[in-house]
Amino acid sequence: QVQLVESGGGTVQAGDSLRLSCAGSGRTFSVSAMAMAWFRQAPGKEREFLAAVTRTLSNTYYADSVKGRFTIARDNTKNTVSLQMNSLKPEDTAVYYCAASGRGSLLPVGSVQRYDYWGQGTQVTVSS
Repeated sequence: QVQLVESGGGTVQAGDSLRLSCAGSGRTFSVSAMAMAWFRQAPGKEREFLAAVTRTLSNTYYADSVKGRFTIARDNTKNTVSLQMNSLKPEDTAVYYCAASGRGSLLPVGSVQRYDYWGQGTQVTVSS
């Protein structure tokens, strides 16, 4: 059974930075063999794709809303994936989720349905 646990959320002011981390565990889990992604969900809104790193070529993808401000990175030695968030805005306030998939898929990297495993989420609040 794969488990993902996010950490690093909190309350910050606009313009500040935060770094989220997602640690994976499980008998067969290896972040290096997974497509990993970050999503977020604000109250009353759908879950929104933010960033992903692919399983094989480690290509990275970003939503337009965070491109240039957020950076996804995979650390194979620690079996973690991080999301560095800079220049945070009040509209970045949401619960942030880590997701993983160990299988190939024709679904877009930003599709919720592409990912089999999800963390419980960590709250990020940005005050103006």
